[in-house]
Amino acid sequence: MLPKEVTIIEVGPRDGLQNEKNFVETSHKISFIRSLKEAGVKEMELTSFVSPKWVPQMQDAESIAGSCLDEHRNFVLTPNEKGLNKALSSGCRDIAFFVGVSDSFNKHNINKTTAESLKAVLPLVERAKNSNGFVRACISTSFYCPYEGKISADRVIALSKEFVTAGADELSVADTIGMASPAESAILFSKLKDAFPDTMIAGHFHDTRGMALANIFAALQSGVNRFDTSAGGLGGCPFAPGASGNAATEDAVNMLESMGISTGINLELVLKAVENIQPALARNINSRMFTLHQQETIV
Repeated sequence: MLPKEVTIIEVGPRDGLQNEKNFVETSHKISFIRSLKEAGVKEMELTSFVSPKWVPQMQDAESIAGSCLDEHRNFVLTPNEKGLNKALSSGCRDIAFFVGVSDSFNKHNINKTTAESLKAVLPLVERAKNSNGFVRACISTSFYCPYEGKISADRVIALSKEFVTAGADELSVADTIGMASPAESAILFSKLKDAFPDTMIAGHFHDTRGMALANIFAALQSGVNRFDTSAGGLGGCPFAPGASGNAATEDAVNMLESMGISTGINLELVLKAVENIQPALARNINSRMFTLHQQETIV
């Protein structure tokens, strides 16, 4: 049975913009975030407290947090203790941590194995929880790794269990390079729902092979009712060669609403937000609904 409602976690301002070649001005980011909130988005990744040396796009994290925090869930990514300190001092309480299932991916990403990453991150999860925070654990390379190939479900469940035991409120399970099939999504999410019935679980799909929406549908059938999407389909992964952007928010909202599943998000306002951010980007927006929107505007 499909759910009657689905929660969209908008990741465009963080995951979507972090790989933009040109720096997007802080004022444009704030306007983008506020426009998406006006469209009805209640949960969003705002920014990332990382070193500007490694992710220059996120150098304005404190300004973004200072301008965009509200009563809804506003996630910020914190890769280490220094990032968590800055996030907490900026008033952030919804914290995201990430670890890849694949050792090779972690080594390329942060020069640590999965076990080494966990050793550093799990104490931070506890600290964030002690600060009355909401913690989401982003589980990268849950299906395939660009260096190791297919990842077994057992490895995903084992890593997820570490976070759940540490107190994480949610698991965001990612098809980081967009190689998962709907059948694989159905199997993994069914196993995760069985293993962690009291933990929120979100699906995070990339559209490398054009199957993000199909994977969302498969996860829906497995009982998942939370999904990460990115307005405009923005995103990618600097450590995953060939990975395209995330599932587009406007495409996911259109599909879900057409199925009678409520998202609480106004599609037209999302398209307007994408239209407004596009001039600040170094890439074209080619999500299905935005392409249609542009064609209708021209006509």
